[in-house]
Amino acid sequence: MIAMDDLDDIHYLHSLPETDRYNTLGIPKDKAATHNLIQHWLRQQLDRPNQHFVWRISDNKSKSFVGLVALDLGAERFRLGTVWYKLLPEFWRQGLATEALNEVLRFSFEELHLHRVEAGCATENVASARVLEKAGMQQEGSKRKVLPIRGEWVDNYEYAILEEDWQARKISKAEGH
Repeated sequence: MIAMDDLDDIHYLHSLPETDRYNTLGIPKDKAATHNLIQHWLRQQLDRPNQHFVWRISDNKSKSFVGLVALDLGAERFRLGTVWYKLLPEFWRQGLATEALNEVLRFSFEELHLHRVEAGCATENVASARVLEKAGMQQEGSKRKVLPIRGEWVDNYEYAILEEDWQARKISKAEGH
């Protein structure tokens, strides 16, 4: 999980134009804005335990900050979660986002026993779409002009993976396919 000790790293991550390109959050105006965002995430985790998760992604070797990955759960009866992730550009195209997403999916299906996990990405965000697909998520459709990014409305692809898809992937991997 994240902690207030991650403020400098998270602020830096959110302040980069490259990571802001497809992000609805926008670049924070100052470190106080990032501090408030982290407080909000931590408060969500305390107010509704096991409903909101924001994890720090760390490099396996150096333990340095790589990015964030999160899971938000919907109403319990739907057994639904929504994931997002954001990595520092120097860690792009190394499989770390896919690895982090796969771990969140494992947690979602094997520990929380969710039925469905969803994600979305701007239609122009080809790299993020690839991460979702490598993790076994399927594109289910799109929404027109739904994401407010830098003052413009952009289109979004909708992705999801079902519990049965996850189980089939596990069996296929175990069999070496």
